[in-house]
Amino acid sequence: MDKLKKQVTFQTTGFLIVCWLLLFLPSWTINFWEAWVYWGVISFSIIIIDIYFVKKDPKLIERRMRLGTVGEKKRSQKILQSILSVFYVFLFVFPGFDHRYHWSDVPASLIIIADALVLLSYLIIFRVFMENSFTSSIIEVDTDQRVIMTGPYRVVRHPTYSGGILLFIATAFALGSFWDLFFVIPLILGVIIRLLDEEKFLSENLEGYKEYCEKTTYRLIPGLW
Repeated sequence: MDKLKKQVTFQTTGFLIVCWLLLFLPSWTINFWEAWVYWGVISFSIIIIDIYFVKKDPKLIERRMRLGTVGEKKRSQKILQSILSVFYVFLFVFPGFDHRYHWSDVPASLIIIADALVLLSYLIIFRVFMENSFTSSIIEVDTDQRVIMTGPYRVVRHPTYSGGILLFIATAFALGSFWDLFFVIPLILGVIIRLLDEEKFLSENLEGYKEYCEKTTYRLIPGLW
């Protein structure tokens, strides 16, 4: 457990430091309140999730620490994850330039609402983790894995991705950049491609998944798709 705590602490600290640098270096100023609020929200959310699940479900944390480009078994997924990583970095980098050169004028009220949606997205992910200990950062099936049909999985088949997409969209507005939405679009498309590939894999390798898909018809958005 102590080893896992150290690994999680190191990985989370490194991630948050890199996020801070990606947000503030392009803006070339620390007078960027939108970034401070956003960074505070994601830092709080990630740390709370880490503390809770390291104690309550360390196996889930171990699965989540298998990074996509390294842990993925399929070459196509490794490539997809690499491409998505680039757009994910730009999602953090571009708002700094936007702030520096004043390309967008996002109302403060909309920024605050977006920060609330960022927090909501992490609450969705937290709820998914509580319901499904098998949630992994790579496409795989564990030997004792079973189909989860309760909680958010009763509503959509991929609630983690639903929360992630909400996070992407909210991030652009929370950081005060309308133009940042251009990087959100390929991220959403990439998630959809990954989702469809994951469904094919699970249908072939996880008993009962096909029946679950017939029962829970929506993938990401209730009533839409």
